[in-house]
Amino acid sequence: METYSPTNLSGLRIALVGPLPPPSGGMANQTQQLGELLSGAGATVLTVQVNAPYRPAWVGRIPVLRALFRLIPYLLALWRTAGRVDLFHIMANSGWAWHLFAAPAVWVARTRGVAAVVNYRGGEAEPFLRRAGPVVRFTMHRSAALIVPSGFLQDVFARFGMAAYIVPNIINLDRFQPRGPYTPGQPHLVVARNLEPLYDNLTAIRAFQMVRQHHPQARLTVAGSGPQAAELQRYVQDQNLAEAVHFTGRLDRAAMADLYRSADLMLNPSLADNMPNSVLESWASGVPVVSTNVGGVPYLAQDGVTASLVPPSDPQAMARACLALLADPQLWQRRAQAGLQQARRYTWTHVQPVLAGQYQLALKGAWNASLHTQ
Repeated sequence: METYSPTNLSGLRIALVGPLPPPSGGMANQTQQLGELLSGAGATVLTVQVNAPYRPAWVGRIPVLRALFRLIPYLLALWRTAGRVDLFHIMANSGWAWHLFAAPAVWVARTRGVAAVVNYRGGEAEPFLRRAGPVVRFTMHRSAALIVPSGFLQDVFARFGMAAYIVPNIINLDRFQPRGPYTPGQPHLVVARNLEPLYDNLTAIRAFQMVRQHHPQARLTVAGSGPQAAELQRYVQDQNLAEAVHFTGRLDRAAMADLYRSADLMLNPSLADNMPNSVLESWASGVPVVSTNVGGVPYLAQDGVTASLVPPSDPQAMARACLALLADPQLWQRRAQAGLQQARRYTWTHVQPVLAGQYQLALKGAWNASLHTQ
């Protein structure tokens, strides 16, 4: 391996372990984008996909069997790849995703003598670590580094005896470009979260109903997929909102960029969160954000400056925040500009040296000794 500096990754061979689109989503998009950026910086990137398609396809309909059919090829891919790289970069999440994918990657890397950098990104880390903290710590002892995208997760891991370093999520300002000023009249609101209970899309739809009482021409686009899709669509039908609310399903990166540029506000109604990509993407698109104040969101956004933060499960508060921005184009513009300024802190230019520095420490073995705070 060539010697590299914190701004030059040329010659480094990295196994990037994580999900890839399809389907598009926060971690899958970040994995894909990180692979592209690392390659562009001169690293050799081999991707080990944790959500590879089932072969044969019918296996995916049988719960236990599908786990085996995915896990065995995944372990073989990890083993083979470990012989060709200097470092594993493991995109990790909570729950079964940790046990089935992240933890095995750490152990394979350890067995093959490869440095493992665990990039933990789950917004539900605290309840997961309350249940499985000792098991996670046991595996983390075998890793070279733990990196997280936010101060929120750094604090969570510290409470469970594990030190983490912050390497933020990355926003591509070439893809997500700012829209023009807001013109009152027919506001377009957007939600871009999975359709599952954790993200409480129903609160956003109810808030939109209240906004529509003041802006009858308002419309809402819900960009995501998940188990609550039919339930949410039934609610929209029952409330006679079908002409105003559009469900797009999950969109790819280019389509999401186009959607943000057409939006006037982005709503993030989640009940637990870390460093949501949808907030970064909205900021980069010049779109003000109204979000719940849960988890890592207050670490990322400042209420009244870069976003309007409201309590979770409170459609009235979310609606009031939306109406305040829609009633005041100058406030809307100040919020959009503040968000755009904040987004520039998360470009590859800023994040690359931080990430490369962590790679260097991991390869030198300098990180593991400080991985545990107690």
